[in-house]
Amino acid sequence: MVVLQVWALAAWAQSAPPPSPAEIYVCTDDQGRRITADRSIRECIDRPQRVLNSDGSLRAVKPPSPTPEERAAREARERKQAEEAAARAEVVRRDRFLMSRYRNEDAHREARESALDPVRLTMDLTESRLSQLKRERRTLEEEARAPKNREQAAALKQQLDANDAAAAAQRENTQSQKVELDRINRLYDIELERLKRLWAGQPPGSMGPIENATSDVAARTAADRTAAPRK
Repeated sequence: MVVLQVWALAAWAQSAPPPSPAEIYVCTDDQGRRITADRSIRECIDRPQRVLNSDGSLRAVKPPSPTPEERAAREARERKQAEEAAARAEVVRRDRFLMSRYRNEDAHREARESALDPVRLTMDLTESRLSQLKRERRTLEEEARAPKNREQAAALKQQLDANDAAAAAQRENTQSQKVELDRINRLYDIELERLKRLWAGQPPGSMGPIENATSDVAARTAADRTAAPRK
């Protein structure tokens, strides 16, 4: 009896139909053939595939796989969106930092003066050096009026040329320092205008980047984080 039962079970298992797949994929290929499978159909990778339940009802529609060009375009869009989101977040962060760094216009004016002071000091030193070079040149010109032999005249000419070169370098320094002074004032002017709107209640990040000077302002405000208050 046991042998007969085992034989009967084995025969039933062999004759029983296989279980229905949980998902059925159906599509029509480029030659018009209807294809059915229990997994995604390779021949229809470039077209939609219907995904059916085991009872034949529609579960979903699998879109065609993107082409390399479509994937590249999608990745470019996603990358651009991520960059724009990061840029917006950075603008919000900078605006909040400005508001926390400068509670009022007096605090901002004090920071401006602290940033300008080193440049002004350098300009004063440059002007002092120029005055010294002018005095030295007058002395050399007076010496040049006296008779000189060839060696003395050559040495004096070298001193005059060196004086001229040093004075030209100091004048160039003065011009560069004036440009730096204007640059710092412009940055603080831009920043102050933004701060006034933030103090008035405009939400951080709502004004976009700080014109074309964002990187300079960011670098300067980063330095301000550790700067000591001006006495």
